[in-house]
Amino acid sequence: MPTPPDYPQMLRGAELRVTRPRVAVLGAVHAHPHADTESIIGAVREDLPEVSHQAVYDSLHTLAAAGLVRRIQPAGSVARYEARIGDNHHHLVCRSCGTVADVDCAVGAAPCLHASDDHGFTIDEAEVVFWGLCPACSPTRS
Repeated sequence: MPTPPDYPQMLRGAELRVTRPRVAVLGAVHAHPHADTESIIGAVREDLPEVSHQAVYDSLHTLAAAGLVRRIQPAGSVARYEARIGDNHHHLVCRSCGTVADVDCAVGAAPCLHASDDHGFTIDEAEVVFWGLCPACSPTRS
């Protein structure tokens, strides 16, 4: 069984002050991939019942800015957070129930990952979102 991450050390490594809300939020994001803010607040309150919404929002913002968590927001969805960072993975999103799943980089002919004109931007990321129906929402096939 893998060793759980050392959240205080992760915060120190990002030069962030270690606070109980930050540790709890980081743990909740690791435990609940692709969770929305309300779900993270619920998970954090299991350990810190007194934590405010604002403390969780602030912690999520700080952790995302420091690169310790990743904020994603598929079109038509609320923001979600994940701990899988530092790689170029993409997401599958169910059009019906909103389930989000990770998918590693596209294989075969990669869909438009290089801009034809960068307009002077320094591009550091390309986002690909695959849309469809998850197995639970797909119609039964004969």
